[in-house]
Amino acid sequence: MEISIDDIKKLRAMTGAGLADVKKALTEAEGDFDKAKELLRERGLAIAAKRSDRETSNGCVLVKSENGFAAMIALKCETDFVANGADFIALTQSVLDAAVANKCATLEEVYELTLADGQKVQEAVTQRSGITGEKMELDGYYTLEGENIEVYDHMGKHTLATMVQTNKPAAEAGHKVAMQVAAMKPVALDAESVPQAVLDEEYKTAVEKTKLEQCQKAVEVALKKAGFNLYIAENEEHLAEGIAKGNITEAQAQEIRELKERVAAEKAATLPAQMIESIAKGRVQKFLKENCLVDQEFQFGDGDKASVAEWLKKQDSELKITAFRRFTLTAE
Repeated sequence: MEISIDDIKKLRAMTGAGLADVKKALTEAEGDFDKAKELLRERGLAIAAKRSDRETSNGCVLVKSENGFAAMIALKCETDFVANGADFIALTQSVLDAAVANKCATLEEVYELTLADGQKVQEAVTQRSGITGEKMELDGYYTLEGENIEVYDHMGKHTLATMVQTNKPAAEAGHKVAMQVAAMKPVALDAESVPQAVLDEEYKTAVEKTKLEQCQKAVEVALKKAGFNLYIAENEEHLAEGIAKGNITEAQAQEIRELKERVAAEKAATLPAQMIESIAKGRVQKFLKENCLVDQEFQFGDGDKASVAEWLKKQDSELKITAFRRFTLTAE
C-alpha cells in the first residue's frame, strides 16, 4: 500500500525515528501505526543487543533543581556526534524532568518512569539507540533533597555537572562553590566524611612512597660517590643506551645494578619507623587538604588565599556547605 507523507510525519513525530526508518516500518505494517511503532521498538532492541559490549564514553549530563529536589543524570552513547544532537539532549532532559518531578531515589526507579509521550524511559532509550545505531545507557544519577541547592552545568557543555547544598539561602556563594566542585573535583566534604578505608589505603601508599624515596636518595648518593652518571644508572633502558654508546662497559653496568640493589636493601633495613610515620602522616594531611571540599583553596574568591570554609565564613559567619554531588563523562 502507498504510505502518505502525512502518516510518515505523524509517526516520526511520535517516535523521533528517521524518515526512512518510519516509512519502512509503516510499509511493513501496512499503515498500522501501532504495529509500525512495535517494529521500530524491536529494531531498537536488536541494535541495543548487538552493541551491548560497546563502550559508552560520550553522552549528555544534565542537572536540575525544583521544589526542594535536585538531580543529575547522564545519558551515555558511543560518539560525541550523537551526544551533541538536539534530539539526544532533549531525551536526556525529558528523562531528568520526569525523575525530578517524581523525586526518584534510584536509577532503577528512573528507568520505570513514563515520559510525557507515554513511553517508558527504558523504551525511549532503546528506541533512540535504534535510531542512532549506537549503544545507550543511563548513568550518574545523583540526588539532593531539601532547600538551598545550587546546580551547575560546567560551561554549558553537558559533560560535567555539580550540585551544592548550603545550610541557609546563599545562591551566589552556592553557585561559586558548585564551580569549585567542578574545577577541583573533591572526593569528600571534609576529613570526617572520608571513609576510613580510603584513609588507611592513602596512609599505606604514603608509607611505601616515603620508603622508596628514602632508599632512592641513598642509592643516588652512593652512585655519585662511586662516580657513576645518574642518568645512565636510572634504569635498564639507560644502561643499555650507555653500553651501546660506549659510555660504560657491561661490567660497569653490572656493578651499578649490584650497588643499587645492595644500598637500597641496606637503607630499607635501617629506616627510622618514626620518621617514616611522620612523613606519611604529612602526606595524608596534604591529600585531605587537596581533596576535601571545605579545606581546598578556594578558586573563585577575590585573590586572597583562603580555604572554601574560610571564604564562606567571610560571606556569612554561619554559612556552611552541607552536601555536594559531582559527575562527569570526561576522563580526568
